[in-house]
Amino acid sequence: MKTVHGFHKMKRDGRKISMVTCYDYTSARIINASDIDAILVGDSVAMVMHGYETTVNATLDMIGTHVRAVKKGAPDKFIIADMPFLVHRKGLAEALHAVDVLIKAGAAAVKIEGARGHLDIIAHIVESGVPVMGHLGLTPQSIHQFGGHKVQAKSNAAVDKLMEDAQALQEAGIFAVVLELIPAAIAKQVTETLSIPTIGIGAGPHTSGQILVFQDLIGMDISFNPRFVRKYANTYDIIHKALNHYNEDVKKQLFPGKEESF
Repeated sequence: MKTVHGFHKMKRDGRKISMVTCYDYTSARIINASDIDAILVGDSVAMVMHGYETTVNATLDMIGTHVRAVKKGAPDKFIIADMPFLVHRKGLAEALHAVDVLIKAGAAAVKIEGARGHLDIIAHIVESGVPVMGHLGLTPQSIHQFGGHKVQAKSNAAVDKLMEDAQALQEAGIFAVVLELIPAAIAKQVTETLSIPTIGIGAGPHTSGQILVFQDLIGMDISFNPRFVRKYANTYDIIHKALNHYNEDVKKQLFPGKEESF
């Protein structure tokens, strides 16, 4: 998939969209050789790659640096970059500067969390020729307001607000929207109401596609086991064993051997 039109066509054809996050060149090369449809260079980079507790520490420079690395490793994939915390709330000039940096770094689109209070900014970015992906439900940049990673849209009022925001974002011109941590039935309702694709994470099976953090789906963190993640590999154990095997060979003078020596 190389353009936003690919997202729309997949929804029309009833084919599910697969997305993963990626932050580095080496992982991007693997993803580029896979069948995955698209990549998000998410603000989760602050947590996964830099050790922060939340995504709010992701800066424009940080995300831009990782977008450049991913683009070099995955030139054939559609790359979306997260707009950092509060950038789109600081006015049009700041938002457009951030978009300029991320697109020139190699992203084909940007993702912006929330709707109310910056719909005009989103519409202006779209009108400027830059595709925008929305993000509703649990928006991680507002984690302190939510009080943790909790399922959203559980009350009738919250569902109504979610539906209104989704419609408003579609009218503003977004090409797709991420739905995070909302009940499957509500995600199904949003998906069926919108003409644009929905991408779920902890939103059940009825969305137009799914996204997971690359390190989560390959099992690199044995302490992180949320309900919505399925681990398709256990690379933590593989890497851990490889490191200990290497250490043992060095200590026993089994590495390097003749085949690794000149």
